[in-house]
Amino acid sequence: MKNAVFLDRDGVINEVLSERVKFVNKPEELYFLQGVPEAIKKLNAFFDYIFVVTNQGGVGLGFMKESQLQKIHEYMIEQLKKEGATIHEAVYCPHKPKSGCACRKPHNKLIVDLGKKYNIDLSKSYMVGDTDTDIIAGKKAGTKGVFLGKSDPIADAVFPDLITAVDWILQDAKTR
Repeated sequence: MKNAVFLDRDGVINEVLSERVKFVNKPEELYFLQGVPEAIKKLNAFFDYIFVVTNQGGVGLGFMKESQLQKIHEYMIEQLKKEGATIHEAVYCPHKPKSGCACRKPHNKLIVDLGKKYNIDLSKSYMVGDTDTDIIAGKKAGTKGVFLGKSDPIADAVFPDLITAVDWILQDAKTR
């Protein structure tokens, strides 16, 4: 079986609620957080797959069309590839918050579905996010949870950003 790192998008990979951008509704509004391409490149060297798993309620709320979201993800993957970093697939929940769907984090459907599709051992994989819903989704799926921010009581580790989390993830993965 393979291993993977599942990354939330907004606040993990790209800026959101910053001075430059409130929400990413177009490719040109996607700004990588510092060190993200380098961090993903380091993860690519050890893990079989790197995925983006994101709630995108803006689609369900009518702020953007699903086709626009797909263009944002294509752009993100293309820009990372130029830096030598690979995202194997980006999946998302397009439904409104509180819609009751099974794919919106904190539910684990997106992670579990990717696990089945790519034959991933979720117990040897990681979910990295900046909200409790990310960590809960990963835990429900059987991954370890890495929280980016100040603190999270259910996360296995907490770091300020992805680039500082990478060394811990790699070290921990080598001991599993």
